Amino acid sequence: MDDCVLPDRSPWPARWLALAVALLVSAPALAPGHVLLGDLVSVPRLDLDLDALGLSGALPRAVPADGATALLTALLPGALVQKALLVATVYAAVLGAARLVPPGPGGRRGLAGAAAGLVYGWSPYLAERLLLGQWTLLLAWAALPWVVRAGVRLRAGEPGALPRLVLALVPAVLSPTGSLLAAGAVVAGTGRRGAGRALAAVALLSAPWVVAAVLSPAAGTSDPAGVAAFAARGENWAGPVLAVLGTGGLWNAAAVPPSRASALVPVVTALLLALAVAGWAARAVRAGTGTRLLVLGAAGLLLALAGALPGASVLLEAAVATVPGAGLLRDGQKWAAWVALPLAVGAGLGARRAYAALRDLLPAAGARAVAALALLLPLVAVPDLAWGVGGRLQPVAWPADWQAVREALADDDAPGDVLVLPAGVYRAFDWNDRRPQLDPAARWLPRPVVADDTLRVDGEAVRGEDTRARAVLAAAGDPAELARLGVGWVLVERGTPGPEVPSAVAGLPVAFAGDDLVLHRVPGAVEGPRPAAGRAAAVIAAHGLALGIAGASALWITVRASTVALRRRPPEKRVTA
Repeated sequence: MDDCVLPDRSPWPARWLALAVALLVSAPALAPGHVLLGDLVSVPRLDLDLDALGLSGALPRAVPADGATALLTALLPGALVQKALLVATVYAAVLGAARLVPPGPGGRRGLAGAAAGLVYGWSPYLAERLLLGQWTLLLAWAALPWVVRAGVRLRAGEPGALPRLVLALVPAVLSPTGSLLAAGAVVAGTGRRGAGRALAAVALLSAPWVVAAVLSPAAGTSDPAGVAAFAARGENWAGPVLAVLGTGGLWNAAAVPPSRASALVPVVTALLLALAVAGWAARAVRAGTGTRLLVLGAAGLLLALAGALPGASVLLEAAVATVPGAGLLRDGQKWAAWVALPLAVGAGLGARRAYAALRDLLPAAGARAVAALALLLPLVAVPDLAWGVGGRLQPVAWPADWQAVREALADDDAPGDVLVLPAGVYRAFDWNDRRPQLDPAARWLPRPVVADDTLRVDGEAVRGEDTRARAVLAAAGDPAELARLGVGWVLVERGTPGPEVPSAVAGLPVAFAGDDLVLHRVPGAVEGPRPAAGRAAAVIAAHGLALGIAGASALWITVRASTVALRRRPPEKRVTA
């Protein structure tokens, strides 16, 4: 399968397919406004502040993604950036998977590429993670096929393969989980030859979140209760194993498309698996990269199911409670991204083999019907992915109160951070049709924000890691203690579920009052804690290192491309009278 990097003699069908899928999935989100769903919270402009750099008291889960977003929104409106990322993510996923399939005898990927692109890009994984709003995870998922291809090129010793691999890695390393997913894809592409350089590139590009996490004052370990809360779950009668094999099995039932509960879904998944098995049955495609992709898929399946298996879940709970960083393994189903790679490639190869075998046995129309069935299976597996997962990706306008509070805080020189109440990680506002969304205060406000990071899954609390947030929330009813802890403001977000706001907050001076937000000033507040100079310098240097490597790689490719001799223009014929 090392010939997956060969060019396609007919590349445009896959490009048009990828564009059609991207537009069909993201169409509602392209309307004016911001999509606010789960972690997908876009603001007009994100500041390059302590939170964005990973210098706050919380673990750097959104580093360096927030920093990159801050740079982009300094140039373009946040809504436009969000829409472009949504379209580009789906487009890259479909096209990347299509190109990961080796071309056929005629040099074309054709049916095999289309089937692989749809299996990968029109999938439960995309639908469920969209409903959770986990855009950084989806960026990494979309980059994986490109990372594998770049790794194969590096293994083959192609000129410029390392800079191209670096650029393929950039979307993935915007989050900690993405970096780990990319590392697996790198090894699948390079094997032992070139793996050292490739993994070094992953490590250097991951420096922003690694350094920020190591130096963070937040607890490095996590609540072991999260293992059970985030364990993969069955979506229908077939249970979690078949769900994960089909790239589904999300722990949050509210983010699972209704069609996944159908009794026919396991049958469709079994047909896709059979197609993939048929595709991988040929010994030639299992060699080299093919074998490594299968091993990667097996590893992804084991990690995805670890929280749902009795013995493995106990070991995972122990690791999460004692090993710093092991909390990245809690949400097991996200590792189904590794399962999706061999499933998509195998299904594409299986569709090609099935069509070739039946072409001589059936009339042309019958063979084409089999080909159409291979393309329809992923659509039937999750039909409600269309139109923004059934219209859930619906943009809204931010209420004017948010901009007013932002300006009020920017214009006031009084010290102190902002405590957000009621306590809770997620909100559900009437103006956003009660859709669950991440609390937006940290992204909107120009000051450091202190907010609850305790997650609640099916009514069970999963403790967060921000120790300062716990201390501040415990003192929410004591203004004097808040002032001593460096809280100069309390922002009350109206119209969203959560614990009752302490009565003492209502007695604080009001700096702004609107229909949606009330901003209180805490008298006598001191400056909130700030990162030590050494910590700040190390984190900023890590950001600069990663940005420099990515920029140098892009510059190398640009300069190299510009040195290619242009085709000489043919001389004009001279016409004599």
